[in-house]
Amino acid sequence: MDVTASEKTSKVNTQLKKIYKDSILPAEKRYRYDYFYESPFLTDVEFDAKPQVMLVGQYSVGKTSFIRYMLGRDFPGARIGPEPTTDRFTCLINGPEERTIPGNALSVHPDLPFRGLERFGVSFLSRFEGSQLPSTVLRSVTLVDTPGILSGEKQRVNRGYDFTKVVAWFAERADLILLLFDAHKLDISDELKSTIDVLKGHEDKIRCILNKADQINRQQLMRVYGALLWSLGKTIDSPEVLRVYTGSFWSEPLQNQDNAELFEQEESDLMKDLAILPRQSAVRKINELVKRIRKVKALAYIIGYLKSQMPAVMGKEKKQQKLIQDMPNVFRTIMKKHNLAPGDFPDINKFSEKLKDTKFSEFNSLKMEQIQLLEDCLSRSIPHLMEELPSEKDSPETLKAKMSDAGGNNPAMIPVPNAANKFGKSTDGASNPFGYGEEDADNYWALEESAERLKDAFEALGPVGGFLSPQTAKEVLIKTGLQKDQLRQIWNLSDIDKDGYLDHHEYVVAMFLCDAVIQKGRPIPSELPASVVPPSKRGMCPLNWSRTIRGTSFEPLTYATQQITLEQTRILCVNTLVIISKPTLLHFNLTIGRSLGYFLEPEFLIELRLVKSKEV
Repeated sequence: MDVTASEKTSKVNTQLKKIYKDSILPAEKRYRYDYFYESPFLTDVEFDAKPQVMLVGQYSVGKTSFIRYMLGRDFPGARIGPEPTTDRFTCLINGPEERTIPGNALSVHPDLPFRGLERFGVSFLSRFEGSQLPSTVLRSVTLVDTPGILSGEKQRVNRGYDFTKVVAWFAERADLILLLFDAHKLDISDELKSTIDVLKGHEDKIRCILNKADQINRQQLMRVYGALLWSLGKTIDSPEVLRVYTGSFWSEPLQNQDNAELFEQEESDLMKDLAILPRQSAVRKINELVKRIRKVKALAYIIGYLKSQMPAVMGKEKKQQKLIQDMPNVFRTIMKKHNLAPGDFPDINKFSEKLKDTKFSEFNSLKMEQIQLLEDCLSRSIPHLMEELPSEKDSPETLKAKMSDAGGNNPAMIPVPNAANKFGKSTDGASNPFGYGEEDADNYWALEESAERLKDAFEALGPVGGFLSPQTAKEVLIKTGLQKDQLRQIWNLSDIDKDGYLDHHEYVVAMFLCDAVIQKGRPIPSELPASVVPPSKRGMCPLNWSRTIRGTSFEPLTYATQQITLEQTRILCVNTLVIISKPTLLHFNLTIGRSLGYFLEPEFLIELRLVKSKEV
């Protein structure tokens, strides 16, 4: 019996939970990991949680506008303005109705991974809220909007809670951290620097965004971009340069079109980063667990060493003070003795401060059985779990099975905004509420009205991330009553991008084909007519869709390698239907046609004359 992808996802999560509870949690409790790292013990909900994206930046850099752009709509509790409007942490979650959930209630919700925020107290929870709304994006990911970082004492004192510690808590659980900058406010204040500092260890998650870049010209942008990289280089202690996406990340048209092409490419790259988060979620959870295991192991050796150095009866306090003062040598000794990496050790200054409030004599001694369990996790359990994930060793069939999803929590992709209009690509048809006309062959879609009519039916099927899983789509198609062979042909035609999923437009095509067979008795075509293929997917299909040239409409030519079989070719000319019935082969150079996906006008006219000259 084949294991569905949802079962695979559940299996990976179950194994992670078991590894944590059996091998890691006992060591965390024994050596007080939660106290020294200020990180609560993990719960089952955190293993099952959706990917999280956290947005961080100074006020008025466009964090809330970016979220609204991603969702394609406003959300409950959204406040946007040039002043510091977002005064609380807001978690956006999917739900059947629009509402806000107070922080105290959100922190005890049994299905959400926010229980650990209780440790920051009522002062923080009163400035924490959930924003629930139905959204295809939020079915796949949780977005976290943070308050704008202020300057001076307002940031440190007036909030009523430790802002940087809350950011650190979310950063540890986030899959992606978006650090936003305004092209007009590049200065990294001390408060912003302290926030960036707590992101240390999560550099692989950080993506920088230089927002509102359309408000400056090309020369100014070059200078601003260089100044930002210089500032980041001084702030983030890393030899690598962080990835910086440049553009205007909201739905409004660009104010300056000089860099429109660059901004479009940058936005496309960022949206790809966001779209693949669900596919990488399992890898991220394993990665975070491995980091945690290494930290626990190093902490166990440290606590065990400190305990072993304490006298049995007299002079305990004096010895403890000496060990704390000599902590760099303690770390160095443990590192050499047990062959540990420096990056596995806690921050020495913070750790020393924590030690001052403890009694070494009360520490637990090193237990080698627990160390061995941690080693087994790294050498056996985790590598075995990694075999469940896609790798280069997989066959195409195995790879497809691993990357598919039959209704699990992790969809293949997140739907991202499509806003070509803002890059100056708007056409008359795009702004016309009645859509494109047939005369615009590039953009006309015959099923546009059907798509609007079937939108609610598609949403009712529960698409995850904007896609119907193979199992859900299969059940829908079976209910049509068509034969298996017919459904196979319909699937091959409607799954245009061949990813094993049906998005809204592909679902509409599938329903159109089913209706054509059932209601109108039409045969299933060997290929989709051009007008039925969604315009956004025409580049994914085989060569040659219908074109209109000087009033002459024609259908795609059928060919094999460098030969055109005229018997299979029909050309619809103005007021004249020319049908070629005799097999005749024409040799024709199709290099340009193959690479572009269509014939240029001169090529078509030459081909048309050749066809007429061979007509019998």
